[in-house]
This record gives sequence, structure tokens and C-alpha cells, in this order.
Amino acid sequence: MPEEKSKLVYSTGKFISRKERPVEDSVKPALNPSQQKVIIRLDRKQRGGKSVTVIEGLLIPAKDREALLKRLKAGLGAGGTVKSSSLEIQGDHCDALITALANMGYRPKRSGG
Repeated sequence: MPEEKSKLVYSTGKFISRKERPVEDSVKPALNPSQQKVIIRLDRKQRGGKSVTVIEGLLIPAKDREALLKRLKAGLGAGGTVKSSSLEIQGDHCDALITALANMGYRPKRSGG
């Protein structure tokens, strides 16, 4: 498609045609779970006093990240979401998540108090 017919509103200097799609989640080849440093922390900031357990450091593709979150949520009976490269699970489930991830072969470590 010629650039004059693209109807581009804002540009950062890089032209991406409508047929091309940017790579969504380009993660390097997945590491073995035992080689990944997974950090689990409790977060209460900017959440109205509600507790959220955050899991960071998972180097897996987006669809595997969502499947892992679904499995963890079902085991804990809690809600949660995927935010960029971290998983957020509602409530204080740090100890239960450390045991669950250790059983899956990861090396989880608790961060914070």
C-alpha cells in the first residue's frame, strides 16, 4: 500500500503496513523451569487496600502464561489476570504459590516481607 493512502494518524518513524502485524510477545526460547528465577511478592499499592500476589520472572510465551494462570487460579479458588510479563492473583497466596510452583519445577523466591 502506498504511504499516501495509509491514513496514518501518528507515527514514530517506523512504517508498519496493515497487512503486517508486529510480533506480540517475542520471548527467547523457553528456558527450563528450573533455570528460571521466579519472584513472588505481595502488593497492596494503588489497589484500595486490597492484596494481590504478583508472580514475576516467568520466561514463557503468552498463551502458556495464561494457561499457567488459569491452573493456579483454579487451585487457589481466586481471580487473577496477566499484566504485561507478570501474573496477578487476588489475595495473599504467597506460600501456596511457592509450593505449587516448586512442584511444577520452578525455583520460586519470595520478595518483600
